[in-house]
Amino acid sequence: MGLVEKVYSVLVVSSVKSFDTAMSSMLPASSYKPVLFADSISCAQRMIAERSFDFVIINAPLSDDLGIGFAVDCATDKGAVVLFAIRNEIHDEIYERLSPYGVFTLSKPISHQSMRNTLAWLRTAKNLTRRYDKKATSVEDKMSEIRLVNKAKWLLISKENMTEPEAHRYLEKEAMNRCITKKSLAEKIIDKYK
Repeated sequence: MGLVEKVYSVLVVSSVKSFDTAMSSMLPASSYKPVLFADSISCAQRMIAERSFDFVIINAPLSDDLGIGFAVDCATDKGAVVLFAIRNEIHDEIYERLSPYGVFTLSKPISHQSMRNTLAWLRTAKNLTRRYDKKATSVEDKMSEIRLVNKAKWLLISKENMTEPEAHRYLEKEAMNRCITKKSLAEKIIDKYK
């Protein structure tokens, strides 16, 4: 990964101004930008529909909803790392409901140091998900390339009366002779027979 500092976008969902103020002091612009605030779940839903966030921090309950469904949606559909802060008395119950979806929970009251540690864990989690997303994209790209090459191979078999080994050899040799990738050659063959 290197020593390059990452910058994370954050949505803080809280109806408590003192929580917002505390979060602002712990989210410096050098590492967290933008940091946006929503005072209700409905407002947060509108904001997350407009843009994606690396972190969603929910200080539950909110004026219009506890926020459990929103937390799950953000974690599963939006790709955000979600922190759900809830009062200590019901923390265990909420943890049981949210942890299967990858939502982190934290019991309130929260000390300044606990929140700093939690933010470090959230960064670690986001960096892991970024790496897995890159690997998944790489595998998807490779599978797409294999499908294209196979389609071109079957076009050569059906249109040029080649055998499967001949078509395979043709694709490899022709790509090498033209100094292009097999994927590029496959795209040209597919375009030719459209």
